[in-house]
Amino acid sequence: MEYTQLGRTGLKVSRIVLGTMNFGPQTEEADSHSIMDAALDAGINFFDTANVYGWGENKGRTEEIIGSWFAKGGGRREKTVLATKVYGNMAAEGEPWPNSDKLSAVNIRRAVDASLKRLGTDYIDLYQFHHVDRSTPWDEIWQAIDILVQQGKIVYAGSSNHAGWHIAQANEAAARRGSYGLVSEQCLYNLAERRAEMEVIPAAQGYGVGIIPWSPLHGGLLGGALRKEREGGGSRSTSGRSADALKNATVRDQIQRYEDLLAKHGIEPGEAALAWLLTRPGVTGPIVGPRTAEQLTSAVRASELKLGEEVLAELDEIFPGPGPSPEAFAW
Repeated sequence: MEYTQLGRTGLKVSRIVLGTMNFGPQTEEADSHSIMDAALDAGINFFDTANVYGWGENKGRTEEIIGSWFAKGGGRREKTVLATKVYGNMAAEGEPWPNSDKLSAVNIRRAVDASLKRLGTDYIDLYQFHHVDRSTPWDEIWQAIDILVQQGKIVYAGSSNHAGWHIAQANEAAARRGSYGLVSEQCLYNLAERRAEMEVIPAAQGYGVGIIPWSPLHGGLLGGALRKEREGGGSRSTSGRSADALKNATVRDQIQRYEDLLAKHGIEPGEAALAWLLTRPGVTGPIVGPRTAEQLTSAVRASELKLGEEVLAELDEIFPGPGPSPEAFAW
């Protein structure tokens, strides 16, 4: 496993990030523990979660599963760079209540303590804002974060689903306060969705913010979706926007060209999609969310895959990026 520094920090993290969103909703606790053990054995030290994972009435369940895994000892917590998120509404289902979500200083204070309890740890390495909060000023957010850092409850702060100008605004506000600011941005980025290249990634690079792409296979679209469809596995090969996308003849043709290219070179589509992200400027590492140990093994293979210049050029031809801003939308 290769390691890199997270943004401008001195923190070393694996180029593959273990996403845990399936732990609880789709993967039982024992199997989740096995996957996390296998990840550490493979050298993956960067684990990502969120306080809302588990969803519905089980919000927080994923953090609890990670906490019970830490409780087994064996250096599990010490070996893990732990990232979680705050923003989603943690009020009980059907019982909405003010200040149970977003990024007010009150909610940040309550949310971090609740996450620490579920995770069974006394600190979080990377505390991420799951979405931009348009109602809370950055000065308030950074005041709350600075207190958490001083208390030893978190080490670094990151963002998720923020626009390029949000990243700039956040780090300029932090600089005025003498705060460290954002060190990472978790965004939607993959071969089929490259809009982040226009402004999010350049802003992140400019401020020393590491990019952590989520949905690297675009909901299964880039994981051999058409092949699985032919083999009778289509119902689990895609989801959400990607399943809808395959109804579009133009997209189907694009994905067929993609799968044909990789078949010619003997490369698994999903592994190619991950390997491509590892070649992209500013990318720390993509988040993979395995439901099974086999899916984790495939992700580890992807981290060792080196795509040739010919393949990279053909991928760019099939999935052209938007180009840099402002040229992408102006002369």
